[in-house]
Amino acid sequence: MSPSLSTMLWGTFALLGTFAIRAKAQLPEFIGELLLQPQINNQKCLTASSDADGAPIILSTCTGEANQKWTFTNSSGNVVVFGNKCLDVNAGVNADGTKLHLWTCTANNQNQNWYYSKWDNTLGWTGTGKCVDVEAGGQADGTLIQIWGCNAKNPNQVWSAGYQAVTGLPVKSQDGQYGTNSCGTTSDQSANCQTSWINSATDFCLWAPPYPGAIGDTERVAVAYCTRSGRGARTIPDGSLHGVHVVRTPEYIQITGVGDFTSMNIPRGDAGGELDNRGADGKGNPIGGLLYGNTFGTNLQYHEWTEFISDGEFCIRACIGSRSKELCNHIYDIMGCYWNIPANYNAGIFEECVGDAATPMGVYGTSTWSQGVSPTPPPHPAPASSSCVTMPTVGVTPLRRSLLSMMRDAGPPESLARRYPVTRFPAATPAPRA
Repeated sequence: MSPSLSTMLWGTFALLGTFAIRAKAQLPEFIGELLLQPQINNQKCLTASSDADGAPIILSTCTGEANQKWTFTNSSGNVVVFGNKCLDVNAGVNADGTKLHLWTCTANNQNQNWYYSKWDNTLGWTGTGKCVDVEAGGQADGTLIQIWGCNAKNPNQVWSAGYQAVTGLPVKSQDGQYGTNSCGTTSDQSANCQTSWINSATDFCLWAPPYPGAIGDTERVAVAYCTRSGRGARTIPDGSLHGVHVVRTPEYIQITGVGDFTSMNIPRGDAGGELDNRGADGKGNPIGGLLYGNTFGTNLQYHEWTEFISDGEFCIRACIGSRSKELCNHIYDIMGCYWNIPANYNAGIFEECVGDAATPMGVYGTSTWSQGVSPTPPPHPAPASSSCVTMPTVGVTPLRRSLLSMMRDAGPPESLARRYPVTRFPAATPAPRA
């Protein structure tokens, strides 16, 4: 988003206050039958244990079956599964720890009246100050779901709406979406696929314009460009990537690098901008953009992610767990890659490493810096990484090929010493010296 628009909108939201925002955001932005996944473990889903009245609501490994597909209704506040069963507070008891169960939907039933805040991803029982909560933060299948006093900073109460990858993707996941999420298995440089992946140095996608235009002007309609063919998306043209650096930590996977991204419709000289899952209105940039990966579970949806890209550099991070919002924060949209995601950006190197998790961007001890406040603090040092594996280069490969087969076919690594100019983001700090 453009810096001026971002600053103006976020300031407006802060003045409105949490309750006012919730009043305007009763439903998730995502549409259709939704999986509801807790922040503490997004391999798990809100699940109806059966389709009978009184069936307990539990946490269970996501399968995408009918008992995990919830539909939100605007008129009644119902959260519906099996077509006519509702999420219901047992006996309507308004007390911390009251368990949730399933019950046939009935009109004007306060026990079945819910609201969803797209800003803090809580699912609240309307008018009570209580929210849907994972009992004791348990992550085992069968953990009971209850109500508890709402606290948006409690990860047991954060529920992200999404879809089962591959087989459960809709044609469009949001109203106003430019492209599609059901992308198929081909590759086409005119495709408008808005389902993206992040797995490794040889298997990742970047969001970029579908037609020539600056990132700030095309963020809402960006499409996926991938290093693997067969995802139904566009491919990153061979030779575009001049350096790729992957770091996996217990809480996120990130990829940073440099290249010539004028091949992906970014005008030369464009200082770039931020793509993320939230955007100024909660829809995300791009609208309807979905991101999946296999680092922390098979075909796992990342509900918190951030990407910066310009004509010459990129960084993308996808987060899981209780700190996912802090580690993939979206409020520093003019600060660029080096400040938000300090890491290796050297050209001529293609590598995969493991590392320590970073300090959340903008957090300095007990203080949190706000964008635009002077002076601007320095970026955090890049966290330690190790166990790096290098490869000669990264280009487009078929989806079915593995990293090992690609490296075997490519032969032994060779020295790539050439350096390429890097375009800085506005207000970004200089790149660390190699």
